[in-house]
Amino acid sequence: QEQLVESGGGLVQAGGSLGLSCAASRRVFSRNAMDWYRQAPGKQRELVASITSGGTTNYADSVKGRFIISRDNTKNTVFLQMNSLKPEDTAVYYCHVRVGGLLDYWGKGTLVTVSS
Repeated sequence: QEQLVESGGGLVQAGGSLGLSCAASRRVFSRNAMDWYRQAPGKQRELVASITSGGTTNYADSVKGRFIISRDNTKNTVFLQMNSLKPEDTAVYYCHVRVGGLLDYWGKGTLVTVSS
């Protein structure tokens, strides 16, 4: 069972910034795209941002221009820098990787709360 270990998160005021990180094993990290999802109370989990092994990024429309996903291949870590945070960004954020097109691994999630 692969482990994705998230860190970061917490409470921040609207307009503020917060950073998340997710460490993975080299086996799952090195050749796979890494994703950040989030799930707000009462809502479905949604894809926030993804980054391929080569560094190509993709963002949900709701976070474009505010969030930045990046990865450090030497540390097997993916990051999510969140700027200009809004109350609607409040959610549990999950790190995700799909290995071999079949196996999904998830972190335990980290709570981000944005106060108005």
